[in-house]
Amino acid sequence: METKKKILVVDDEEALCDGLGFNLEAEGYQVDMAYSAEEALALNLAAYDLILLDIMMGEISGTQLARIMKSNPATASVPIIFCTAKDTEEDMISGLDLGADDYIMKPYSLKAVLARIRTVLRRTAAYVAPAKTDSDLVSYKGLVLSAKNRTCTVDGTEVKMPKKEFEILLKLISNRGQVFTRADLLNEIWPDEVVVLDRVVDVNITRIRQKIGIYGKNIVTRSGYGYGFIE
Repeated sequence: METKKKILVVDDEEALCDGLGFNLEAEGYQVDMAYSAEEALALNLAAYDLILLDIMMGEISGTQLARIMKSNPATASVPIIFCTAKDTEEDMISGLDLGADDYIMKPYSLKAVLARIRTVLRRTAAYVAPAKTDSDLVSYKGLVLSAKNRTCTVDGTEVKMPKKEFEILLKLISNRGQVFTRADLLNEIWPDEVVVLDRVVDVNITRIRQKIGIYGKNIVTRSGYGYGFIE
């Protein structure tokens, strides 16, 4: 028998949280609810297959909780879908840049939420990080990425990267000399998602360049086309 996927719903609107939890259980998921980020932090977050997270909450916001999770190796790979009434492009980019896997704006339909959940869970289960050697390490001089541990080091110093930044850099450095369009990167890093803003890619590339120091110059922009990593 297939093990039920375990989902945590975190929202300070208790009626909405309970309603969503009830409907997810009816769809066959194992569901827990937390009415604040503080309640969520008291749980074993690493045990969940997916977290649905509201942004606008009390003392600790959803974005703060996401940062805490992404900074902890035990929870960094747990998929997060933000469910929020904040609907500007900047809010969306900020959420995705934190490493969220998707972003759903309130009010949302149950069908839309279920579709996003299936997409994220399917992608998480299917994702296999590319590697160029028998080792899980992909490197260029002092820039070293571990596909297994999801870590990036620059000249021996570990650099923290959200999931999407890491996957973009791994894609580029694993295919040196090849240029990828923004659409290529969106389709691979954010497959089957409604969010298809070119600027999401641009923002992540800018942050990657800043974080990898002297190796930032190796990520080149081909005007009107896309990005690549050259030696």
